[in-house]
Amino acid sequence: MKKLIQQLTAQEDLNFLLTNRIPRITLTRFIGWWSQIQNPWIRDASIGIWKLFSDLDLNEAKKSQFDSMHDCFTRELKPGSRTIDERENILSSPCDAIVGACGSIEGTQVFQAKGFPYSLGSLMGFTPRTGELVHSLKNGSYVTLRLTSSMYHRFHAPANGTLEHVTHIAGDTWNVNPIALKRVERLFCKNERAVLTMRLTDGTPLVIVPVAAILVASLRLHAINLLFHVDYNGPHEIPCAVQVSKGQEMGWFQHGSTILVFVPPGYQLASGIETGARIQMGQALFEKTI
Repeated sequence: MKKLIQQLTAQEDLNFLLTNRIPRITLTRFIGWWSQIQNPWIRDASIGIWKLFSDLDLNEAKKSQFDSMHDCFTRELKPGSRTIDERENILSSPCDAIVGACGSIEGTQVFQAKGFPYSLGSLMGFTPRTGELVHSLKNGSYVTLRLTSSMYHRFHAPANGTLEHVTHIAGDTWNVNPIALKRVERLFCKNERAVLTMRLTDGTPLVIVPVAAILVASLRLHAINLLFHVDYNGPHEIPCAVQVSKGQEMGWFQHGSTILVFVPPGYQLASGIETGARIQMGQALFEKTI
């Protein structure tokens, strides 16, 4: 049964139809409510169905029993399950992921998939503040990190530094899988997202953009104690000055989604970071070159 479902969803036209040509936001609201029901039958049935559609493996989970499907989505890992690359010249991956489009920022333009560019300004919002931020990233590097539904959903600081500002941008909930990224132009710029601006201890700017998707649009940020979701009404510009250490947990998605990471010139992708690679939180993501 599981193999048949995976074969059907692997068909691009059918996958795109089933995950996008539906009432996306309504379904996302429903799953957000359903996933938090603390009923053993609903929990077990939901996780069982989830396993049919994914390669969910809970062996690394800190606990073996969950209160709800949401509790399983946002699970913590057993201590020692991930190793943080502590080298000072390395920015580590904030999450477990499959690497999507990555490489050099061409001026202020990047790619979500071959032939599908978007600008940093349209992703981060056209404001005087983000204009300066976009300029600082010009000709730098970026990486797209896709979290599948079965992965560990918490994300962590890539380096020591300060979280200086959070911008919440309301939007849609398109699927962010490779099939949709090849069909929907500027998809990341359409979906709900948050722009997290960090300043590393040496003054280097670093931007992390968690992008929500269908069934996902809930993002918890510990530093400002907020839960962003499809019905969130503000504030949308949140200055802050929160110190974070490398590997420190910053928040979580309520399901799988995507995290975009942008760095200025002076960094390059670490060895082994290429499209299609599977990586874990704490693994080397960028390496300082100067």
